[in-house]
Amino acid sequence: MYAATTRRALMETALRMFVDSGYLAVAAEDLVRAAGLSRGALYHHFGGKQGLFQAVFEEQEELAVLRIRNAMAARTDPWRQALTGMETFLDVCAERDYREIVLLQGPIALGWRRWRELDQRHLGGLLTAGTKALVDAGLIQEHPAEMIAAAIYGGLTELSLIMAEADDPATARRDAGRLARNLLTGLAPNPHPDDERP
Repeated sequence: MYAATTRRALMETALRMFVDSGYLAVAAEDLVRAAGLSRGALYHHFGGKQGLFQAVFEEQEELAVLRIRNAMAARTDPWRQALTGMETFLDVCAERDYREIVLLQGPIALGWRRWRELDQRHLGGLLTAGTKALVDAGLIQEHPAEMIAAAIYGGLTELSLIMAEADDPATARRDAGRLARNLLTGLAPNPHPDDERP
């Protein structure tokens, strides 16, 4: 119980401090002092500041995947599920904690390669499964599901990074949603540019 409480205190403190100040500006000593714990506790549970950041990062990804899955589960057909999944993902990306930890601080703290590896580990399976459902239902052109998923992942990733750095986040979110929908519609066997299916 004590170990779990200590771990939770460090993660909650780290989330707040990394979001408010950024990974590079937060020292390990500041983290443990703010959490009311020892430096030894940080190294015992996470191996250091970077390990703690990765734990916070992965928790944000897990929460995002859960939210996307739940939103998609409320839809009954693959097309609506896919659109709902994309919209929910972009909504998550627009929120401060995810934006700061995953999109802005993640590549800095973890390095680009590790950031991409972890991001794909959490979101890749969900995206591939959704893409395969669309192909199997004949709703998009028949290409290898993994390749379509990679193309969509790349597009959504770049859109999310543009949103994260936008001067006008609300406009960027709206524009990203419209473009993501158009990209998916463009993969349909007989695409209809004015398709407004929710």
